[in-house]
Amino acid sequence: MKKVSDFEVIERRSWTHAALLRLQCVDTLPEISGGQFVQVRVDGGRHTYLRRPISIHDVDCQNNTIDLLIQEKHEGTKILCESPVGSKLNLVYPLGNGFSMPENDDEILLVGGGIGIAPLLYFAKTIVNAVPGRHVSFLLGGRSADDLLLLERYREVGEVFVTTNDGSLGECGFVTQHSLWDVKKINKIYACGPMPMMKAVAKVAREKDIWCEVSLENQMACGIGACLCCVENTTEGNVCVCKEGPVFNINRLKW
Repeated sequence: MKKVSDFEVIERRSWTHAALLRLQCVDTLPEISGGQFVQVRVDGGRHTYLRRPISIHDVDCQNNTIDLLIQEKHEGTKILCESPVGSKLNLVYPLGNGFSMPENDDEILLVGGGIGIAPLLYFAKTIVNAVPGRHVSFLLGGRSADDLLLLERYREVGEVFVTTNDGSLGECGFVTQHSLWDVKKINKIYACGPMPMMKAVAKVAREKDIWCEVSLENQMACGIGACLCCVENTTEGNVCVCKEGPVFNINRLKW
């Protein structure tokens, strides 16, 4: 059930080009799936008349809070990253279709790159909460150690493997080059991050015959499939990522 609500920024944690915002709403949160997103209204900018799509990083239904991990790219996301504690943000949520829940005996790997790791945390929590004692593994990559934010939160949920392009943390190289691919049994992959990374992960999944879902980050404006600016070419024709996705099985994508 989609809602439009005002949230208060109750906590902000900032880095050079990113911020983590904890938002609290007086309304009871609807059911939210891992991989869904919100459309945030940006007030006060000269060129920010369109809402910004942001992945849901974490959810606390008891306290009615949503965490958003936001990368500063342009004017809109810069304004959001600088939102002071006590300010209000208007959200349309939850939007899109999230990741498919795995079966209890699936050996899963959640692969993320840069800020693309954001939706994987809450999805992993839903998996672990659904089956107490369930194990999940993350494979997270960045250009350097500075690109990998909040690793401690992921380590609280599951086992974390890391790659960096410069070797400053974890194994040196890309996520598709990590040694775990040769030693770990995997039959389901969930990925989110830069498009080249997801295409590389999809290639590995096809070569190893592993089921795989990816969360696309096409440019979105409306979030409900009306503006047609986030279209992706699939085996079923052109579809709106915001409405049909953002999560797709790689077998639907013409990659």
